[in-house]
Amino acid sequence: MCRWNAYYGKPLVIDELLFRTRHGLIDQSLHSRMGAETTNGDGFGLGWYDALGSEDPGRFRSIEPAWNDANLRDLAGHLTSPLFLAHVRASIGSPVQQTNCHPFRHGRWLFVHNGFIDGFRQARRDLLLALSREQFDALEGSTDTEVLFRLALTLSAEDDPLAGLARAIGVVETVGRAQGIEHPMQGTYAMSDGRSLWAARYSTEHRSRTLFVSNDLATLKRLHPDESRLAHLDETSRVVVSEPISDLPGDWAEVPESTGLVIDAAGAQQVPFVPLAS
Repeated sequence: MCRWNAYYGKPLVIDELLFRTRHGLIDQSLHSRMGAETTNGDGFGLGWYDALGSEDPGRFRSIEPAWNDANLRDLAGHLTSPLFLAHVRASIGSPVQQTNCHPFRHGRWLFVHNGFIDGFRQARRDLLLALSREQFDALEGSTDTEVLFRLALTLSAEDDPLAGLARAIGVVETVGRAQGIEHPMQGTYAMSDGRSLWAARYSTEHRSRTLFVSNDLATLKRLHPDESRLAHLDETSRVVVSEPISDLPGDWAEVPESTGLVIDAAGAQQVPFVPLAS
């Protein structure tokens, strides 16, 4: 499948996480340790909010492999952001085209996903009919992830992101089971409005793709007092990843199955995450 990273906290030069860590996302695009596929070379994307408080996120997407794109390396080395999402793609059937690369965007919202809607071809018509006119008209690509994102927005994710996503997954499971699909939903998910970051780990069969969150800065400094990279972070800084980007003991906590994350200025909170009736 895919790999993704999300960062919230003190403004950070983006390449600190993408390129300068031992096992950063660009390395994972070629040498994933925990993914369903070792190589994730069917395009990439980066979405970021600027440090000036603009609500409209920037976005750069390409069908090039992330490890081979000089523009990405140059851009990441010159962008500073307090909140960004990055994704490397391994397609399981949808075309390799720019409009199918994550993150997906709507207004101030960004969304990434590692996983799939099983039986999407059979379920696609019914899922599209469940979209609002606004979200249907906004569709750009042909992926199951974009449909899931726009379904979540249809179901009030802008008011309550985790609840909107849970309602969308509830619709996917209802539609999928009506089509005879035993386990319709698989994945990890992240969403942001530029102020907060929400993430979740959930699949119908309760065997989701991996998801990790960095420990708080005080814990990291206690464990690694001589680690110079911690100077780039502050007490609000958290990183959410498909798989750890460093090997230092104690850096990462695995997010449990059927769990949501809420990350904002108050810290990181884990909450139960289950599908909801729409």
